[in-house]
Amino acid sequence: MAKLQELKKYIDYEFSTGIYTGEDYKAFQTKYINYLKAMCKDNHWQLVNVGKNHYCFSAFIKSSHNKYVYISISDVRYFSNEWYRHILVRTAKNEVDYRGGFNNYTTLERLASKVAELLEDVPF
Repeated sequence: MAKLQELKKYIDYEFSTGIYTGEDYKAFQTKYINYLKAMCKDNHWQLVNVGKNHYCFSAFIKSSHNKYVYISISDVRYFSNEWYRHILVRTAKNEVDYRGGFNNYTTLERLASKVAELLEDVPF
């Protein structure tokens, strides 16, 4: 499983670009998703409905009480380091509720605590 230190190596990294997703981004995305899976496992959550896109991705985190939080990172080519410093997080009704609650933003280091906070406040 990926550790935070492995992801920090990508801070200020200039990702490839093109009509096909670069191998560098694919490796990064795999490490990031593995990091999220480990974070979820540590907190008795599940990472569900991971949407892998061209140079960004989104996913849902499901609690043991069937509450959901949506997370999303911006395109890493155009929004340098936002994958680390500005992660979109919001409550959701289920694992396909892309509209969800109010937008919140957090850092990767604070992601677990922000998700825990939002899962407590889920109104659904």
